[in-house]
Amino acid sequence: MTLDLTAALAATRLLAIVRGTDTAAAIATGTALLAEGVRVVEVALTMPGALDAIAAIRAAAPAGSLVGAGTVLTPAAVADVAAAGAQFVVTPAVVDSIGEAARRGLPVAAGALTPTEAYTAVRMGAAAVKLFPASLGGPTYLKALRDPFPDIPFVAVGGVGLAELPGYLAAGALAVGVGGPLIGDAASGGDLNALRERARAYLAATS
Repeated sequence: MTLDLTAALAATRLLAIVRGTDTAAAIATGTALLAEGVRVVEVALTMPGALDAIAAIRAAAPAGSLVGAGTVLTPAAVADVAAAGAQFVVTPAVVDSIGEAARRGLPVAAGALTPTEAYTAVRMGAAAVKLFPASLGGPTYLKALRDPFPDIPFVAVGGVGLAELPGYLAAGALAVGVGGPLIGDAASGGDLNALRERARAYLAATS
């Protein structure tokens, strides 16, 4: 059964993107986010030990949470993250992994910037479109995209800090995806207490 990624994002409005340089720190980061109430966590495949991190965070995740994989580019990578227990897939662009993930029943938030890319991603089976990098056009651009595509769920990712977040939600974003402004250096061994404070701030802003 396909997990309802869009429903989870609609309920929480926040996708946390874990990317760092240390596997153990990334696992600690993911579990801390879940403990604070973040319910949708993505682990980027560009970091070391990403598959191990996905498996460990998924094992620690409370009921009602989703743990997925980001920067998934190829069908082979889809197989790898599925084996690690990923519950959804995120891509940075319109790539071959979208169709493979959809075939396996893994919901996909596919990266797109232009109208053509957004439409193509949905035609390939994406459950949502990750507007990336959202900061390039800001909330005004998101609103313009939604005018011809009101039924496409857009997740704004890239340069979304606390100050920018309300604008994207007001422009119709299903949710925002946040990496650096939320994670900081926690996934590379940084301060988990500071991470927890940032997580609480983002959860308050999206509630």
